Amino acid sequence: MSRIPFEHKMAAHCETGTVAALLAHAGFAISEAMVFGISGGIFFAYLRTRQLPFPMFVMRSKPGQVRKNIGKRLKVDFAARTYRNAAAAREALDSLLEKKIPAAVQVDMFNMDYIPSYMKVHFNGHFVTVIGKENGAYIVSDCYHPEVAQVKALSLERGRFARGELAPKGLLFYPRQVPQSPDLAGPIRAGIKEACFNMLTVPIPFLGVRGIRYFARKLPAWPGLARDAEYLAHQIMMISVTLEDRGTGGAGFRFMYATFLQQAAQVLKSAELEELSREMMGIGDRWREISLSAARMSKRRELGADRLAGLGDMLMQRADEEEAFFRRLAAWAR
Repeated sequence: MSRIPFEHKMAAHCETGTVAALLAHAGFAISEAMVFGISGGIFFAYLRTRQLPFPMFVMRSKPGQVRKNIGKRLKVDFAARTYRNAAAAREALDSLLEKKIPAAVQVDMFNMDYIPSYMKVHFNGHFVTVIGKENGAYIVSDCYHPEVAQVKALSLERGRFARGELAPKGLLFYPRQVPQSPDLAGPIRAGIKEACFNMLTVPIPFLGVRGIRYFARKLPAWPGLARDAEYLAHQIMMISVTLEDRGTGGAGFRFMYATFLQQAAQVLKSAELEELSREMMGIGDRWREISLSAARMSKRRELGADRLAGLGDMLMQRADEEEAFFRRLAAWAR
């Protein structure tokens, strides 16, 4: 096998970047931000389960949902399959590469050989595109990596069959058919309506705007959940990492969503969407204030409940802003 000609690009987020790159390769050029917005990817959830060693929060939809929603709204026919064993998964991938078809796979990021040791972390929801195989190693386009990289066959196999939360189960997908000249107006509105529903209407206290307020109320109790001060400092730092570094495009995907609204405004020739784009950019700036405050608190070991309550007050302000924002966006979508 050899390398498939494939345009490698870095992106803000692995799933949106991977989907956008695969669509571009298939002849349908679309921005990463547009993929994110049409899929209704913006979200919030505060999670505290028995499987998690400590509470966490997410700012986007569940991994895999972007591809599913893009397929539904843009009429993209994605072939997607999971596998029970590694041999079958490897044979399916190799067969596609023989046919010069690049395919995305879901992996545990920790197993990717090219990632520097200081960046390695176990995360099962990472997506890369496999574009070839040479001398027993796979060639991958990872939108977090500056250039095309190689990964050992065994490393890729371990990544595709890692266990635990979001276990990949060998997931492989690629577009079989894409629309030539899709009308984006309907998909844009559908993505916006889903985002507004998820942020405003889902009747679960730890999701959407309710979830941001739930997080704000729970935050002062974090010292009682941590085994020691160092662990608590790490978890507070993770607030900043989650908002800024984990493929979010900055401010917990809020900057990416603002970019989507700006592009949507151009497609639909909507001055109101343009204004809402600027408003979301401002909200993103203020989420970044939370990032900076959390990082400062962690580094200075300012770990008391009073300091966390102050951070919670900032979260309450973001919740109020996002509730007003999404209500106005929902009114536009109607």
